[in-house]
Amino acid sequence: MVLKVAQRARIAPFIVMDVMRAANARQAEGKEVLHLEVGQPGTPAPRAVRDAARRALDGERLGYTDAFGLWDLRRAIAGHYARTYGVEVDPARVVATTGSSGAFVLSFLTCFEVGDRVALATPGYPAYRNILKAIDVRPIDVPVGPDSRFQPTPEHLDAHPDLDGLILASPSNPTGSMIGRAQLAALAAYCAERGTRLISDEIYHGITYGEPAETALSVTDQAVVINSFSKYYSMTGWRLGWMVIPDSLRRPLECLAQNLFISPPTLSQHAAVAAFDHVDDLDALVARYAINRDLLLDGLPNAGFPDLAPPDGAFYIYADVSARTDDSPAFCRRLLDETGIAITPGTDFDPTRGHRFVRFSYAGPTDDIGRALDRLRAWT
Repeated sequence: MVLKVAQRARIAPFIVMDVMRAANARQAEGKEVLHLEVGQPGTPAPRAVRDAARRALDGERLGYTDAFGLWDLRRAIAGHYARTYGVEVDPARVVATTGSSGAFVLSFLTCFEVGDRVALATPGYPAYRNILKAIDVRPIDVPVGPDSRFQPTPEHLDAHPDLDGLILASPSNPTGSMIGRAQLAALAAYCAERGTRLISDEIYHGITYGEPAETALSVTDQAVVINSFSKYYSMTGWRLGWMVIPDSLRRPLECLAQNLFISPPTLSQHAAVAAFDHVDDLDALVARYAINRDLLLDGLPNAGFPDLAPPDGAFYIYADVSARTDDSPAFCRRLLDETGIAITPGTDFDPTRGHRFVRFSYAGPTDDIGRALDRLRAWT
């Protein structure tokens, strides 16, 4: 007898993880791989964070914390908003989570009923769509492109009435585009007028190359804001993120957090408190990303990739490859097999148009970016 698999588990894969698995298998065979596929800093957590973790290992019991996390960490996060954005946040509204992934699960379960309609820009982060589908919430794709710098506008949303939610991402994945304060305020007002829940993904804040990113908290206190220690703070494997939530969500979200996760990783929480005191080290990493970005912006057109989205922030470049292929997954497999360069097909981010796009990550070592460009020029 074959036992059933629940329909909610039959969601699309997170393709970049499949690409990384293939790249790792190639490395296991002793072949070189240049990792431009995964959005992961190529450096460890700052030394102060690692030192704090060692002290916690030696001196703390490392048992469960409150479901919303250590008070010291929540207070440090609130202080970050005051220093960085000039926004006062009550630490009681701060929720530490098991990565931003845990924050998405908690926020979607708390805010949306089965059958609700939640808009998200495409191209966009695939886990939004896949998590929503797993909990029987309907993702509404809002196609965006160069005319709006790959971000949604109220005019885009007018084509999709009766929305229960809107997910924004600035800087975005995969394009790196950003939403300015005026546009953010217009979208927040649009949601408020229609009773649409606004969820703002801000996990790439701190990684920008011009104007700093704006938090949704600067224009509304009703948004759910999600951030992470994975990107700017270079702590991907520590699996720690956070949310800032409206007061009305505190108790229902706490009950879900207690039952689904009990609490976020305690060691990571102790370590993360130190991250906010060492922004100079983190900004040095961003300066390296900027070098990598400039190398790709200059080198990709010469390697046959001239049509690029505007990478205002994050560490990705989204490239139109329609002149070369209409099958980006096959293109990426061939590139890995023939050159050892791992990149991500656009179908991960846009199921409809992504077959004409690929994403390059420039979070890794600068030498790898240079070598990848040399190989791409030779290959194309």
